[in-house]
Amino acid sequence: MSSVDTFGSKGTLEVGENSYEIFRLSAVEGAERLPYSLKILAENLLRTEDGANITADHVRAIAAWDPDAQPDTEIQFTPGRVIMQDFTGVPCVVDLATMREAVADLGGDPSRINPLAPAEMVIDHSVQIDVAGRRDAFERNVEFEYQRNHERYQFLRWGQTAFDDFKVVPPGTGIVHQVNIEFLARTIMTREVGGVLRAYPDTCVGTDSHTTMVNGLGVLGWGVGGIEAEAAMLGQPVSMLIPRVVGFKLSGQIPSGVTATDVVLTITQMLRQHGVVGKFVEFYGAGVAAVPLANRATIGNMSPEFGSTAAIFPIDSVTVDYLRLTGRSEEQLALVEAYAKEQGLWLDPTDPSYVEPVFSEYLELDLSTVVPSIAGPKRPQDRIELSNAKSAFARDLPTYAPEVVDVVDEAEKESFPASDSPAIHANGRRTVPVTDTNGKQFDLFHGAVAIASITSCTNTSNPSVMLAAALLAKKAVEKGLEAKPWVKTSMAPGSQVVTNYYEKAGLWPYLEKLGFHLVGYGCATCIGNSGPLDEKVSEAVNEHDLSVVSVLSGNRNFEGRINPDVKMNYLASPPLVIAYALAGTMEFDFEHDPLGRNEDGSPIFLRDIWPTPEEVQATIDSSIDRAMFTKDYADVFTGDERWRALSTPEGNTFEWDEQSTYVRKPPYFEGMSAQPSPVTDISGARVLAKLGDSVTTDHISPAGSIKADSPAGVYLAEHGVERRDFNSYGSRRGNHEVMIRGTFANIRLRNQLLDNVEGGFTFNFVKNAQDTIYDAAQDYAAAGTPLVILGGKEYGSGSSRDWAAKGTALLGVKAVITESFERIHRSNLIGMGVLPLQFPAGESAGSLGLDGTETFDISGVTALNEGTTPSTVKVTATKTDGTSVEFDAVVRIDTPGEADYYRNGGILQYVLRSLVND
Repeated sequence: MSSVDTFGSKGTLEVGENSYEIFRLSAVEGAERLPYSLKILAENLLRTEDGANITADHVRAIAAWDPDAQPDTEIQFTPGRVIMQDFTGVPCVVDLATMREAVADLGGDPSRINPLAPAEMVIDHSVQIDVAGRRDAFERNVEFEYQRNHERYQFLRWGQTAFDDFKVVPPGTGIVHQVNIEFLARTIMTREVGGVLRAYPDTCVGTDSHTTMVNGLGVLGWGVGGIEAEAAMLGQPVSMLIPRVVGFKLSGQIPSGVTATDVVLTITQMLRQHGVVGKFVEFYGAGVAAVPLANRATIGNMSPEFGSTAAIFPIDSVTVDYLRLTGRSEEQLALVEAYAKEQGLWLDPTDPSYVEPVFSEYLELDLSTVVPSIAGPKRPQDRIELSNAKSAFARDLPTYAPEVVDVVDEAEKESFPASDSPAIHANGRRTVPVTDTNGKQFDLFHGAVAIASITSCTNTSNPSVMLAAALLAKKAVEKGLEAKPWVKTSMAPGSQVVTNYYEKAGLWPYLEKLGFHLVGYGCATCIGNSGPLDEKVSEAVNEHDLSVVSVLSGNRNFEGRINPDVKMNYLASPPLVIAYALAGTMEFDFEHDPLGRNEDGSPIFLRDIWPTPEEVQATIDSSIDRAMFTKDYADVFTGDERWRALSTPEGNTFEWDEQSTYVRKPPYFEGMSAQPSPVTDISGARVLAKLGDSVTTDHISPAGSIKADSPAGVYLAEHGVERRDFNSYGSRRGNHEVMIRGTFANIRLRNQLLDNVEGGFTFNFVKNAQDTIYDAAQDYAAAGTPLVILGGKEYGSGSSRDWAAKGTALLGVKAVITESFERIHRSNLIGMGVLPLQFPAGESAGSLGLDGTETFDISGVTALNEGTTPSTVKVTATKTDGTSVEFDAVVRIDTPGEADYYRNGGILQYVLRSLVND
């Protein structure tokens, strides 16, 4: 906290009977003209100014921000708190426990390894939809969850008692980002400092890229890797460049029949096309007041999909109303409003004194122009207008089903017999008869909707779309419509509040009638925990290589993410998820194809069952109230009987179980000295993988189910784990042995060292044969050969998966050379001691003639030992015939702080040495 007050900004704010210490932005000339998001950063610097790491020059730099300049000024941002989910959070606690032992080994005090900022974890990623479409699905899935994750949950219970200022929200409560906006977020924080109560803006970093959902509440926060989050918990600021800020003006009103999901898919496409990677997006204008808080949160949630660091809405009366609805105290509400107005953080465009901020770039959307949309089949930014969905699917299908060359023309379709689902048979393609394990008989075909799931924080936090879905279900049931028997249907709300308002509105029975039973409170399908398809459906899909699809109300639909049997994945609003379950196929035109027929034979179209905005709003008004939130969150950290019954280990250091296959002590600090060894150049490196464009962290990081014949599956079998108990990679993130074996093992990964091979394979130059990536890496390690990865554009986009970097480092990769990086993954690579390099502008592996068979020498890295970061390093790639390709690779160590981390071999090593040598 601040030990210097160069600008004399420290003062007092009286709110009711309370007095708060604040740091006034008005003390800094120029701060009043800044966008809202940069005002938050400016206050952060004022409050943490120490004259060394954070100086008056940093404050002046942000106050003098030039909206037209490219980012070049480094600042140190100190987040007010850290929020985690259990997949990425478990490794954080594992690393903290390991650091306690490492500090002791270096002669330090283990108790110094403790969160210095509030850290909260929500266990939401571990529930899988093993059981669906039945009343007992929730109880069965929770039972399976505790059976699978007993060791992990015991470990987290230990962490909750061993570490100060670390709280855990137990399983079965909700999704981290929804719990964040409904309960954990403060908007304005308070903390006692030197006997004085200090007030300051709520800021956070989170171990999940969709941390940006809290931007809808006026809270500046974004996703970081678990590596950065651990450092933030230990008091390390986040090193960043003062960003460009894109002003996004909203106007107009959302038309009838259009949902918040349609708005966010439209905004995602606009911003992705505009280009906002590494920038802040800030919404402004008179139209902001007309955007409900839940819609703001939905928009903020999708920030990673359009690539921005954050996508924030300022604080206004809508913010305060939401805080009141969700059970925050009147004292907190008064503080939020008074503080925001005092600091110029309150948005009211009708105020005569309001001055519109200046932005780096501008975009505008008239909400009245938005139309119903979906996105797919593999990227969230690939928006498709619903009216074009049928033709778009037909266009994309041949990519996934090569034998499909063309669709039958309209004239031929007329010759097919009419049916309740004409699109199933009217495409003229083959069908596969199936009798599922329940004895139901049906035909499967390309485009069959195998999964229809209402899931994910993106939409389950939004009552307007959730109640629209339930009302649509009610009307569908009343008209006699049913979900198709081959569709696996599920409902995974983001908090128990959703269940409560469904019950109060009397809508649960209609959802259940269509198979949308409660399956759990967690991310579920959106992160790949969709659970298995019916055994007979899965057999038919794989035997006949059918391209079946999933439709989910989530934010991610990358290849291989949702389910290993499902090739094509589409994002849609919750009511459209139900509509597709009724249709049963992607090859469906909701405008012209009937969902079924009345008793008199007249067709039933989607428009006949779509609820009006007035119906939705009336249901919201009658079924949601403040008491619902205060009751559900009254004892949120206590958990159910299962959680309370867990035996909890004790002590400041954790007793590792050598037999555990879930939680193991990682090797990051083995043999570490108090001072770092000099940085060395890289010589004789081999290419472990040569990859194309848009390789995401889902391709790199272990995720989803563990296959029996994979290196991870072999490891678990060797340790006595039965196949049925393998669980998912995500649940085993606390075991580095499993995670190393699953790195670069995604079933859709294409390593260009091999021809027409998908999955975690490479060419092993030690054996001169195809091999798994893990086994090849072990051979290279035994031979003392360092490794490099070659990549294309947007390398590492997607979720902020720390294991994408940890696994890369532990496989022995010393450098990653790409055309461009995603922000978080580049930072995480440095945090694990891996050098991120870019090909010269306009060049690529292909243009330079590199095929991955070369050996690589990288020189000039040693300049880092002199305290400077070279802008480029020389790369020499020597081919098998002795010829070589030379080029100057751009060093993507962007800040002095990152250089310190790299010199120390990683961010955790840097923090550890700082604590010991302090």
